[in-house]
Amino acid sequence: MKNGIHIFITSIVLLFLVGCKSTKAVVSSGEVADLSTRNIIKNHYRNALNFKTIRGKLKVNYDDGKMQDNFTLSLRMEKDKAIWISAKISYVKIYMTPTKVSFYSKVDNTYFEGDFKLISKFLGTELDFDKIQNLLIGDALFNLKDERFDSKIVDKTYALIPKRDFELFKRLFFLDAFHFKVKKQQLAQTAEQRVLTINYPTYQEITGQAFPKNIEIKAEENNKTTNIQVEYRKVTFNEKVRFPFKIPSGYTEIKI
Repeated sequence: MKNGIHIFITSIVLLFLVGCKSTKAVVSSGEVADLSTRNIIKNHYRNALNFKTIRGKLKVNYDDGKMQDNFTLSLRMEKDKAIWISAKISYVKIYMTPTKVSFYSKVDNTYFEGDFKLISKFLGTELDFDKIQNLLIGDALFNLKDERFDSKIVDKTYALIPKRDFELFKRLFFLDAFHFKVKKQQLAQTAEQRVLTINYPTYQEITGQAFPKNIEIKAEENNKTTNIQVEYRKVTFNEKVRFPFKIPSGYTEIKI
């Protein structure tokens, strides 16, 4: 079961996209403008990705210190509505909506149907459909417009530090100083010794928009570290997509 379930969790936590038929790297260069925090956040949402659907493939490398694996995922997505993933020639399939997560594995004839608690437990922080979608397209996990932040320039990024943070965990956001997408975001629960770090080392230009080329996710808890690296390939936008998904009869349900 471990092989199927770690592909399942990894796929959901990264799922995504990029590529398109013609792309080029987005280079951040020049002098960093001294902007107010309000304008930094405004520019972040002004540059939000504009799309209806996504179809593509991505290469994933997984390493939790005990198990290492790499695999290719096929992706279909409808913005704010559905995410569909097929791994290893349909041996693992995932279908996610804002209210439900479904998964089955032909590797061990198991399936899962439920909410986002499994993913949240795996990464050590509460996640939902919107947060996962934002994570994967280079947007902030949390709505920056709902809070007040201090800001400063750090290595050609704008660092955003909440004036008042949550009691249970601390957050940091680093926005690229030129296209205003996220370069790094971090959530830390010091009491539980948990840290989730999402890095966006490289962006590329797709249909005139900045979009992640790679995503690196690092989940730390006590002395255990899980690293997930994603390389985006062969993605197209705004095509008609279908989400075929049916759990085969006779499979065993995974109880969390």
